[in-house]
Amino acid sequence: MRPLSPLIAALLVLLSTPSLGMEFDKDWVIDVRGFALGNFSGRTTGHVPAGPDGRAFILGEERVRLDLTGWTDAVDAQIRIKLDGVHDAVADDFEAELREAYLDYTAGDLDFRLGRQIATWGVGDLLFLNDVFPKDWVSLFSGRPLEYLKIGVDGLRARYSTDFLNAELLAIPRFEPDTVPSGKRFFLQDNYASVTDRREDLPDTTLGNTEVGLRLYRGIGGFDVSAYGYRGRWRSPGQRADNSENPARVTAIYPPLSVYGLSAQGHAAGGVLSFEGSYYDSRDDRGGSDLAVPNSQTRFLVGYQKQLWPEFTLGAQYYVEVMDDFDAYKRSLPAGFARTAKYWDIVTVRLTQFLGHQTWKLSLFAYYSPADNDYLLQPQLSYKVSDDLSVALGGNVFGGEKRTTFFGQFDQDDNAYLNLRYDF
Repeated sequence: MRPLSPLIAALLVLLSTPSLGMEFDKDWVIDVRGFALGNFSGRTTGHVPAGPDGRAFILGEERVRLDLTGWTDAVDAQIRIKLDGVHDAVADDFEAELREAYLDYTAGDLDFRLGRQIATWGVGDLLFLNDVFPKDWVSLFSGRPLEYLKIGVDGLRARYSTDFLNAELLAIPRFEPDTVPSGKRFFLQDNYASVTDRREDLPDTTLGNTEVGLRLYRGIGGFDVSAYGYRGRWRSPGQRADNSENPARVTAIYPPLSVYGLSAQGHAAGGVLSFEGSYYDSRDDRGGSDLAVPNSQTRFLVGYQKQLWPEFTLGAQYYVEVMDDFDAYKRSLPAGFARTAKYWDIVTVRLTQFLGHQTWKLSLFAYYSPADNDYLLQPQLSYKVSDDLSVALGGNVFGGEKRTTFFGQFDQDDNAYLNLRYDF
């Protein structure tokens, strides 16, 4: 886990100060909740990654969450802290994970949020175009509850609301990368598999490296319409080798990126219809000839969701990426390296059925890529034993024609998981 940023450290000191220009224990109301959670995910293929970290279990962890909310009638303000204590039985270690820690303040048409927060933009269901904020892909592929897919960012969010147009501005001074699977716990495609000297070059926390995102949104003709702009960096790393022909060291880098997009979502054709598009401007390699830097690309999504009968919902999406400068990309690719398609598309289906007064939930989320002919199936059965206790059983099933495609590379990582949660 990365150390706390100065911004978050200062906020925690502020939130723990007994006097903020008022009598804290008199004017503030504090609500403390939480849960205990067990996540256990075991391989079903019989294969285990090589090395000391390879295990039959991908996950074996116990978590305790403390969720603190404080508010006051003296000013329109609220504090929120979500802190997890995590024991990882696979790695045999313990750590504290600060999920969120922020201060909300409202003044007329403006509201502000300062601190670590979860940011979510766009209308895709587990497909991300204008949602450029960090994700934990290990959580999604190993069976943690869905909330752990999103990673908090340290920053300042400002919203301005009017009858005509709403605006949201987000400034993030400290870069937070995606958490991506590694060869320690997953089988995966690695063009530099023989290179053991691995390093990471994270951007410095400077004014020039501050990420900025802007969203403008309003209702038009029964649809919620948004426009997006973002200037920051790619969240998933590129791999830069010290020598293209005989590499001895590989460094993970996060090149500059700008994103521009639109989305619309509203009721149509008896259900909910969604559209989203974005353009990814890879500012460090607009010619597409640098193998370590992703090419610029255009992304598009259309989705539809409808309740077919009581307690049963069907959702479907079609998503496509189109790579710019594909010929330059092909020329930069060394012999033997896996090639990404110029047109890469995905179809998703989500099926959800509630039973027993919504105490039982059966669901399936499925990805299939026609371009790569690979897939990921995520079935789940959950049961709410009581208001406080719930249990979920599920799995992640990967497959494909080749072990070099996005989902196909995880073909030996099929797993079944069990989640137990007790709220208090």
